[in-house]
Amino acid sequence: MQGVWKEAVSIIFSGDREFLGIILRSLAISISAIVAAGIVAVPVGYSLGAGRLKGKRAIEVLFYSLMAFPTVLVGLILYSIFSRSGPLGALRLLFTPEIMAVGQFLIALPVVVVFSMAAVKAVDVRVAETAFALGAGKLKIALTVLQEARSAVAAALAAGFGRAITEVGCAMIVGGNIRGATRILPTAIVLETSKGNLDKAIASGIVLLLVAFPVVVVFQILSQRSR
Repeated sequence: MQGVWKEAVSIIFSGDREFLGIILRSLAISISAIVAAGIVAVPVGYSLGAGRLKGKRAIEVLFYSLMAFPTVLVGLILYSIFSRSGPLGALRLLFTPEIMAVGQFLIALPVVVVFSMAAVKAVDVRVAETAFALGAGKLKIALTVLQEARSAVAAALAAGFGRAITEVGCAMIVGGNIRGATRILPTAIVLETSKGNLDKAIASGIVLLLVAFPVVVVFQILSQRSR
């Protein structure tokens, strides 16, 4: 087994183009997904954390529930929508990096919403009151509150990114794990393990940890800072 680990390390530093492509593809898909999720989720989180929306409690419960939504079920829903017989099959997005990014966007979205909402709720109400007293409009007040909660919001994005880049269920279904096209680190681990190539599976796992672990560290640091 020690030899397998040595081979895994050698694969990481071998400069193999296919392996490097898998790494870059994983990062590209997950980064694009979390950027899109941040654009949508942070304003939603702010609205839930600072506003008095009708049905606010029900919406909060919905997003908390979606955090535990099985990723494989997200993939199944997207597959049924974008398959040839599905309502959006004409777009031909199935088995492409784009639809994988959509899946990761949906997976990360509730995480970022919930953590952003908690970040806004933790901000002292006097911040918004002071901004209002100084004549700030709704947008300026929102930006002021988010600026105050920037560390916690960044932690929310880090948590969403960590969930997105490590998920495998949705990626396998909508991506198809196609060599050179939709294969990413988590799906590569599944494939190589099933083929008995433990060295390649371990190499992919090590790189995935090297990507995900700093995100977890950043999340912890920002969470502590926001407190």
